[in-house]
Amino acid sequence: MAHSEVLEFEEYVRNRQEALLRSARRLVPDPIDAQDLLQTALVRTYGRWDGIADKSLADAYLRRVMINTRTEWWRARKLEEVPTEQLPDASVEDGSEQRADRALLMDVLKVLAPKQRSVVVLRHWEQMSTEETAAALGMSAGTVKSTLHRALARLRQELESRDLDARALERGEVRRDREHDERGQERCAA
Repeated sequence: MAHSEVLEFEEYVRNRQEALLRSARRLVPDPIDAQDLLQTALVRTYGRWDGIADKSLADAYLRRVMINTRTEWWRARKLEEVPTEQLPDASVEDGSEQRADRALLMDVLKVLAPKQRSVVVLRHWEQMSTEETAAALGMSAGTVKSTLHRALARLRQELESRDLDARALERGEVRRDREHDERGQERCAA
């Protein structure tokens, strides 16, 4: 790769690293795995950088590499680190750990199959159209729509289930508190 291509790739990574890490975090639930996923995708893209004629499509190319890599990891059911000669200068934190709703959503996404998670991430977080999502994932627009429909139904079901569990737990605690208060009042009256 020519020196100018290397510099261009380094500049691209500096400018897009945060957005790409957010995409990786949406594809895999663990923050460390997301960093590994992005690093692996960047290594694979670096080797093909000079072959990307239209650099404005680099984000889409990298997302596709991340999806393919995550799928490989899922199929293998294990993570293998890819050694690199140089470590990144600093890790990038996107602050998602600080927001409870986002943490819950990331946790709930774990119930989806990888294909469903990819469709949800691309359609709703990356705000890609149905056609763009279909092209990125190599499937038909109809498959994207049906997969998205099933994925969203599964997410709703999981959220409702968790909400019902939380309410039941809350009611159980409230009942125990009332019983405790009533016993305390009986002792005072005696």
